[in-house]
Amino acid sequence: MGMYVAVRGWIEFDHGQRPLVEEIVSGHGDGYAGGWAFPAAPFNWTAYVFFGGDIREAAVASLRDRVAELARLDPVDDDLDMPAGFFLLSDERQRSVAWTVRDGRVVETPAPAELRWFARRP
Repeated sequence: MGMYVAVRGWIEFDHGQRPLVEEIVSGHGDGYAGGWAFPAAPFNWTAYVFFGGDIREAAVASLRDRVAELARLDPVDDDLDMPAGFFLLSDERQRSVAWTVRDGRVVETPAPAELRWFARRP
């Protein structure tokens, strides 16, 4: 059957990039597009898209590729801000990692110690 990985996180971007972000998150045929959530209406100056779901371990690389594609979106204003975000992944083996999205990259590290409790089974 395969192992599952719990993924939860967000990425922030400019409101003007929303159509492209929606295209990127829905344009992959991995069956996990439903894990992405957008606010119903824009407000204030930053747009956020969230991901939450339990996915098969084999699909983690595809999801990371999608997050990396979002991370590389070109800045749209004079501030040159690129997408930024954070994702926490934990698996059935009680391992957890973090993806930090910044400066056009996704960096994977062990999850911060204060968040590793997410990987523990009850």
